[in-house]
Amino acid sequence: MTVRWDIFCTVVDNFGDIGVTWRLARQLVAEHQCAVRLWVDDLRAFERLCPDIDVSLREQWQQGVQVCQWPKDWPATEAADVVIAAFACQLPSAYMDAMAEREVTPLWMNLDYLSAEDWVIGCHGLPSVKYKHVQKYFFFPGFQAGTGGLLREADLLERRRQFQHDDAAQKSFLHGLGVVREPGARLISLFAYENAGLASWFEAMATDVCPSHVLVPEGRVLGDVARWLGVDGLAPGALHRRGGLTVQVLPFVRQDEYDRLLWCCDFNAVRGEDSFVRAQWAGRPLLWHIYQQEEDVHLEKLEAFLRLYTQGLSESAEKAISGLWRDWNAGQDMAEHWKAVCAEHLELAEHAQAWCLEQGSRADLATALVKFYRNWL
Repeated sequence: MTVRWDIFCTVVDNFGDIGVTWRLARQLVAEHQCAVRLWVDDLRAFERLCPDIDVSLREQWQQGVQVCQWPKDWPATEAADVVIAAFACQLPSAYMDAMAEREVTPLWMNLDYLSAEDWVIGCHGLPSVKYKHVQKYFFFPGFQAGTGGLLREADLLERRRQFQHDDAAQKSFLHGLGVVREPGARLISLFAYENAGLASWFEAMATDVCPSHVLVPEGRVLGDVARWLGVDGLAPGALHRRGGLTVQVLPFVRQDEYDRLLWCCDFNAVRGEDSFVRAQWAGRPLLWHIYQQEEDVHLEKLEAFLRLYTQGLSESAEKAISGLWRDWNAGQDMAEHWKAVCAEHLELAEHAQAWCLEQGSRADLATALVKFYRNWL
């Protein structure tokens, strides 16, 4: 019989939470033949990732997934075989009662945030709280053996390889976004939160002898970009040049198109969790703007990832990329470390490919979840 899954998502950070759960839901349907209901409390945010969504509907089907609006007046609903509370969201009390009333207890998991911290390995798969007789388990994505791995479709790396070796396909894709790549220019994507360090980074690129072309999808960083350019506002299609830097604003694109954008670029600046993982699958050097947390807890997570990611780099390359990440996440002057990253670009590019292949050798997150359920049975 088909295993039924319910995935619950509350949209906290605009696109990160729904981005992860939407990818997971689609993969469980397409590759593991699961029946998935995705409960979402903010269909407006979801619509940006999946324009086919009708925000007025309480229930609809998208790409094989039953998408349900998470209502305040929770309807009588039978609990699924597997229940995922994404990122520690609180399930409706009536649904928790429905879990407890099932003849066969469901598997209840908290799909937690991605982290490279050492303690994650020790906590992954452990039981958490109980509701009546229903046990909840921790499930941690991660970068090391002993974690749940990363979201990755079965054919993703091969599709990326073919695309990156097809100049015509890249040119056609960029042309569809209104982008004409200048020969010899670094192509950079920028998806970030507001950041005081942006001006120093853009200034360094504008004064560099090597030209840079920065593609900025609609998002929160556009205000900082506009201030640096000295314009009142920016909309998709805007194109500005200053010195060796070209800045171009792109429309917000759906997830599959964003993947191809990352694959086209020589360097990708990303934010949050979903785009962070997809940039790693692009196999190109990257810059991560981590989601800020109280008491700078996020900086511990940043350092934990850097310790893993930079293993095997030369001292100069490690200092360059680590310094750039720290500058960016502290909103500090990035010029010196950006110049160092450019000088170490070949090594960093080779390292990004090697890191991608290493992570790709591990079981992906959806497969790990399905295996956990089968073992639990």
